[in-house]
Amino acid sequence: MAPSTVYSPRLVWRLSLAQLISWGSIFYMFSLVLEPLERDLGLSRAEVSLAFSLGLLAEGLMAYPVGRWIDQGHERLVMTGGSLLAGLCLALHSQVTGLAGLYVVWLGLGAAMAAVLYSPAFALVTRRFPHDFRRAIITLTFLGGLASTVFIPLTSSLINSLGWRQTLLCLALLHWLVCAPLHALTLKGAPAYPVPKNRAGAGASANAQAGQARSAALRQLVRTAPFLWVGVFTVTMMSVTVAIPAHMVSLLRENHLPETWVIALPAAIGLAQVLGRLLLYLFEHHADLHVVNRLIPMLIPLGVLVLLLAPFTGAWQVAVVGLFVAVYGLGNGMLTIVKGTAMAQYVSRDHVASLNGALGVPLALARAAAPLLLGVMWSPQVGYRHGLWLLLALSVLGVLALALAQRHPVRDV
Repeated sequence: MAPSTVYSPRLVWRLSLAQLISWGSIFYMFSLVLEPLERDLGLSRAEVSLAFSLGLLAEGLMAYPVGRWIDQGHERLVMTGGSLLAGLCLALHSQVTGLAGLYVVWLGLGAAMAAVLYSPAFALVTRRFPHDFRRAIITLTFLGGLASTVFIPLTSSLINSLGWRQTLLCLALLHWLVCAPLHALTLKGAPAYPVPKNRAGAGASANAQAGQARSAALRQLVRTAPFLWVGVFTVTMMSVTVAIPAHMVSLLRENHLPETWVIALPAAIGLAQVLGRLLLYLFEHHADLHVVNRLIPMLIPLGVLVLLLAPFTGAWQVAVVGLFVAVYGLGNGMLTIVKGTAMAQYVSRDHVASLNGALGVPLALARAAAPLLLGVMWSPQVGYRHGLWLLLALSVLGVLALALAQRHPVRDV
């Protein structure tokens, strides 16, 4: 029997729980163990930070093969194996005693992130629910958006109580006991890779020819203008939305805000992201989808512009920075949906995982380089101002690129 394409809330919410744990225990964990690693292993900030960059690069290098495996119907094996690998690497992380071991475990965690975070989850719900994939992706990001809100205080509390090594073992158990079983039990019956009708039923030779046809179609798609523009949109927006959180506290301190606001405002961004996704979920059916997709990314450059203006607002500075948090948080929350669906909507649904995987290396390079570049552009005289102007320019380029991709969307080939 062909797998059902009827939307399954149970499947999506189970995947969402796994996303919450995966994002929180890997991606957001790093900032909390950075200083303990420096202190206990005698490493510098740059040496420890390179481990996270290596993880992001490994995630990018694995994105394309993972995408192909998802497209070919191996989603259960990929995501279950990714959760098992994440648990193993976190357990090994708890035992590291030097730089080489730290780099090895983060290379492994990068591979695990490629298999368990948003990209594979978005691709598999797109294949399973071709008529409701956007709804599924919005739902996935509800819990995923709360990962920092849940896991930063949870991980901090565990580190204070147990130490960072035992905390990493606890996080490993979450992958082994919760995420891996969820993926193994939930992702049964994946839809088969689509086979062209004129190839079906002709035996092994037809299967080989179908594989060649899929590869040819993929090569054709990556040469199209919409793929290029969606790629530019995704990479530029990813650069901006990775660079800002890495320097958020310093950015706010530079605006001479009270320390209470410096801590409270970044925490509010996570809630704003989830609110944005909820609003999108409730109201997107009442507006033109493509207009919504054009408007949402505009919130990112608008938020950066507000932050650039904040130092000139005098007594209103706290309120203006609060406006930045609201605009940027809402925009970033909804932007995840747009980035997750743009390839399927404007390039190809049948090849969405492979096409997203083809962007893996440039995305990984952008994610690794953007926070570093913003730090390099900082100076005591002008602070982050030059870097913020660069982020503003990149975000405007991203907005324009998506608009160009929408002009001539590709039909599946």
